[in-house]
Amino acid sequence: MRLPKERSLRRHAALRLTLLPLVLVALLTGFQERPRRFWGGGGWRSAPHREGLPSAANGVTDRRFTFCRLLYQSVRREPMGHGWNTDYPGSDWNFMERLAELTTVPTAVWADGQPGFAVVRPGQDELFECPFLFASDVGTARFGEDEVERLRTYFRKGGTLWVDDFWGPWAWESWAAEIGRVLPGLAIVDVEEGHMILEALYEVSAVPQVPSIQFWRRSGGRETSEQGQASSEPHLRAIFDERGRPLVIMTHNTDVADGWEREGEDDAFFFAFSPDAYALGINIVLFTLSR
Repeated sequence: MRLPKERSLRRHAALRLTLLPLVLVALLTGFQERPRRFWGGGGWRSAPHREGLPSAANGVTDRRFTFCRLLYQSVRREPMGHGWNTDYPGSDWNFMERLAELTTVPTAVWADGQPGFAVVRPGQDELFECPFLFASDVGTARFGEDEVERLRTYFRKGGTLWVDDFWGPWAWESWAAEIGRVLPGLAIVDVEEGHMILEALYEVSAVPQVPSIQFWRRSGGRETSEQGQASSEPHLRAIFDERGRPLVIMTHNTDVADGWEREGEDDAFFFAFSPDAYALGINIVLFTLSR
């Protein structure tokens, strides 16, 4: 699904100043009232469809915007990472609810009315029904040769992948090499302040460094860099095609999705991280849909 540029970017930019106070009211009041639905280590079994993973093949009943998460094979472990299902399913659920509440994007729903998030593997045909993909902990990922070809075709057909929650130089080098197999010869660039990714709806001056709530609590709420000096600077990077369309968007040294997943668990964590995490996430989705 693609939104007309006039609707998704210019209209949002024109209304940014008038909407922001209302959004902040929602962020600082309604979000705190959420039930404790996805906290802890329940994994995907906490999702509403317990017979199997929510999938683009088995429950999303329309082709409006679906939050599609990429299921990949991990070949090593990272501290506090869980592979493809890191922050799943709570982050996906909450993001879809907030996207519907805070924007005019028409969002998909399950047959039972729950938010339309899904899980897809590179080999599924449903991959090509997901113009937007999200993946966490990608420093652990390894794609098979057939998956490399499938993902390359996905990008050629117009898809965009956002990867999040991978920390430090080792995870970065591993991911950069892996995505280089899929998109050889294309440069990874830093997204500078003022780029439309950072201004599609909200004014975001830089990528926020969001730690996992477990790390933040262990530090007494004082630290955000999960690997100390090795991950002290968060990065927003991307691979663009020759027309400026984003193929891959990368938030490194930050766990943006934890700001969604844990939005109602701790007031101090919410105030420190969730508004910025939603602002950046919504900007990325709107920018992706406009291209």
